[in-house]
Amino acid sequence: MPADPPRPPAQRASDADRDRVIELLRAAVADGRLDPAEFDERLDAALAARTIDALNPLVADLIAAPGGGALTPPFAGTPSEPAPERLTIKERHGTVRREGRWTLPHRLRLRTAWSDVTLDLTNAVRSAPELVIDLRVSGGNVELVLAPDMVVDANDLSVRHGSLEISTDAGDGTPATLHVHLAGRMRHGRVATRWQPR
Repeated sequence: MPADPPRPPAQRASDADRDRVIELLRAAVADGRLDPAEFDERLDAALAARTIDALNPLVADLIAAPGGGALTPPFAGTPSEPAPERLTIKERHGTVRREGRWTLPHRLRLRTAWSDVTLDLTNAVRSAPELVIDLRVSGGNVELVLAPDMVVDANDLSVRHGSLEISTDAGDGTPATLHVHLAGRMRHGRVATRWQPR
């Protein structure tokens, strides 16, 4: 009797795959399909998942097509766009605005002088659970536009002759899925956060 052919190895889940699942779970809480206890349970499972097969059941009942069939999860079998390890933004006496659907690097370096910078992270594609923003900024304003599930840590940011107007989270109890870590230095300028309601 012939032996069964070996099963292919389970496809490993990337950070981007886990982030997409978490986005679906957050949307399900927002529209009432999941209660907070279910969300917490599935969030823990998503963060611990190592394979696509472990992620699929967490959203299988949340992505039904209008005709009743299941949709293919956006992460299954889809190669995710590789995130850059580092992105540097340079500007002097100008304006910088990043918004819409852009891929977050693991580390974002701001090298600006007397410029206004707006970084809108609300629709950005997340590549990891932490984003490090390294500032070397002289003059001007830096504003971060954040989603409710993001938290900010500015303990490693040095500000002289300027102002820091940062709250660590949105204050609405949304579980954190992205940690924004600010480091470096700001001189003669302002760093502020603005929380975008869902």
